[in-house]
Amino acid sequence: MSVKAKYQPVLDLGEQLGIKDGNVTVEGDTLKVKGEANTPYEKDILWDKIKEIGGEHPSDIKANITVSDDSVYHRHTVKSGESLSKIAKHYYGDPMKYKEIFSANTNVLSNPDVIHPDQVLVIPKL
Repeated sequence: MSVKAKYQPVLDLGEQLGIKDGNVTVEGDTLKVKGEANTPYEKDILWDKIKEIGGEHPSDIKANITVSDDSVYHRHTVKSGESLSKIAKHYYGDPMKYKEIFSANTNVLSNPDVIHPDQVLVIPKL
């Protein structure tokens, strides 16, 4: 299997995320990937996918992923049925971190128990 085929799920994820200025080259047995993610969260999930495929310290891929907006961890568009605690569990692994999300969004939220689909919430860096 070629190194590009091995890491195709990473390239597919980059496309899904809309990674900007993407550049993929193969040099010998090494895949070189370059691009710009929108947020640190997107960069993190790309790296998680790389590690899932290549292990904790893969030697057959070199990735240079920059971030265009590092003022926040991510911007999340609320979907029907979500709550701040579900969103906090998704991004932080801890539903009790909903308070941090609420605090970062008091300009659009007045009650942590009331959010609406299509609201765009800032997911702060912790």
